[in-house]
Amino acid sequence: MLIRHSPQSDNPQTLVGVSFESSFRAQEFLVAVSGLAATGKLKVRDTVTIVKDDLGKTFVHETIDPSPGRAAFSGAMWAGLFGLILGGPVGWIAGLVVGASAGAATAKLVDLGIPDEWVSWFREAVQPRTATVALLVEDLDRNALVVEASRFTGAELVYANLDDTTIARVKDAFADRSSKVLEENR
Repeated sequence: MLIRHSPQSDNPQTLVGVSFESSFRAQEFLVAVSGLAATGKLKVRDTVTIVKDDLGKTFVHETIDPSPGRAAFSGAMWAGLFGLILGGPVGWIAGLVVGASAGAATAKLVDLGIPDEWVSWFREAVQPRTATVALLVEDLDRNALVVEASRFTGAELVYANLDDTTIARVKDAFADRSSKVLEENR
């Protein structure tokens, strides 16, 4: 299922979602995207990988947004240290509690990359036994994306806020060439 929204002129960011048959193939794609970024073909703002197992349970890995657990731990450690300096052992305990709460709350409120609504949408869209990569990029060289996509035949474009021509080119690049050859030989 492909849903496309026209790019807005005031938002130069591009959101692309690609589904793969395995998490290994999704990781290969992320490495390829890193290569495009290293050569100046795009700027990566965020990546999210969503994997759904056989039972339908999803696992989400975001590269930018802080997780509540990690933020709570960090907040607890810094506030606890500050509390220990100012109030001794009682200040340390109070600092741990306040810092952990503040860190967890901040992580829930802060959204630095792909909006949580889109992560939820991709979480629902991903099929069992597949992995979907969502990319939020800027300054995208569309031709470079199409060339790189041709290395990942069998992948499926799930979402893109690109123009119709680029979407068609990316979908064609992902198309399985072996099935096209079989159809042509019939």
